[in-house]
Amino acid sequence: MSDANKVTFSPQLVTFIKEWKSKPGNLIMVLHKVQQEIGYISREAADEVAQMLDVPLATIWGVVTFYHFFKLTKPGKHNIQVCMGTACYLKGGQAIIDELDKQLKLQVGEVTKDGNFSLEAVRCVGCCGLAPVMTVGGEVFGKVTKDQVAGIIAKFS
Repeated sequence: MSDANKVTFSPQLVTFIKEWKSKPGNLIMVLHKVQQEIGYISREAADEVAQMLDVPLATIWGVVTFYHFFKLTKPGKHNIQVCMGTACYLKGGQAIIDELDKQLKLQVGEVTKDGNFSLEAVRCVGCCGLAPVMTVGGEVFGKVTKDQVAGIIAKFS
């Protein structure tokens, strides 16, 4: 790997990885921490983790592609999550996704061209009584109607 493609982890992340290096189940914990720091698991980050843990790169890719929690592409500045758990789905979660697509030209799994928004359909955010629910950068919006989507987006534009 050339220096141009090398990722630089924070000293805290490097310390965390060193502490977890010899512990069972370390790979998932380390990858969670990497994603928490840089927002996703880039190829460069996977390469660095492989070297630091002395684990084959193929093993890392096997883990990050198996678990849906791990993101392989950089999310937008404002990550939108629309709950598609049973309550939210039944109360209009898909209509919220459709309206986001209409407003932002953004489908699930994509990032807007300006990098400002990304969209995920998630299973449950634990706010079933507020269905349908969407979050933007962790801020929760409940009982969302498609007519409210533009106003919510405007808060983050």
